[in-house]
Amino acid sequence: MLKRGFLPSVGNLLAFEATARHGSVSRAAEELNLTQSAVSRQIQQLEDSLGVSLFSRTRQRVVLTDVGRMYATHVRNTLGELSDATHQAIALSGTRGVLNLAVLPTFGTRWLIPRMPEFFERHPDVTVNFGVRLVPFDFAAEPFDAAIHFGQPHWPGALCDHLMDEECVPVCSPEYKERERIREPADLTHTILLQQSTRSTAWAEWFASVGVTIGNALRGPRFEQFAMVAQAAAAGLGVGLIPHFLIADELAAGRLTRLFPQSLVSSGAYYLVYPEPKAEAPLVRSFRDWIKTRAQQAPLPAMGKTADASAPSRPR
Repeated sequence: MLKRGFLPSVGNLLAFEATARHGSVSRAAEELNLTQSAVSRQIQQLEDSLGVSLFSRTRQRVVLTDVGRMYATHVRNTLGELSDATHQAIALSGTRGVLNLAVLPTFGTRWLIPRMPEFFERHPDVTVNFGVRLVPFDFAAEPFDAAIHFGQPHWPGALCDHLMDEECVPVCSPEYKERERIREPADLTHTILLQQSTRSTAWAEWFASVGVTIGNALRGPRFEQFAMVAQAAAAGLGVGLIPHFLIADELAAGRLTRLFPQSLVSSGAYYLVYPEPKAEAPLVRSFRDWIKTRAQQAPLPAMGKTADASAPSRPR
């Protein structure tokens, strides 16, 4: 139970945090639209209530003490959380609920967000907040209700629902294809291979599947996200091995061309992950039912154009 005697006023904490951040009472006063004497008085009140000195005062300078430095870190985090919670409370005014979702960046921007209008049509009073997480995390320590995960269906304390597999196809710009005279898989051994950093063995596996021997399948520039690989391929920097469902727009618009019918199905897959205690929470259940159904349907048409006939995709 919180004890009121141990909770300083927010005004005093704001004055302390601003002064600690700027290292200056005058700059803190300017930020808070207060006088310097008012800021100094609030800091003094805070120090009196704590019984410790938070600053060492030398002439016109203020320097955090060891205790002050520790306290400033916690105060800054607490004020940040309070600000976020306040904004969220305001944002939720008049809504039935909020879903905090952690997503993989390329999956979120290329696949999920374009389909979200359909979800909001069915649930107009729901707010979905998106955050980015690249690796599994502890739901108890993070402000998320669910997450999109790629890999194996293993996440401590959470349930994993399969969404779709990952089928990667070799692509490049039409200009790069003609310039490098790419006609058969063996021709790729002399091209620049665009690498995705979390799929380090993908090119080696693809070459093995088509019976082509290559000396070093790891050569070529590395990118952290598939969106960057797709952009690099469209810019004519080389050949990328990219999940088909992430580049439907580029294929339809002709910015990328699929080179060969052979694809590589990754050993991992995409999953919706959520903590076990929230499995039957109404909002989590609604989102789970919708995204699982949507993942099994055909891809969205790209900007009103039909999909590239040379690059068919299986239903997802």
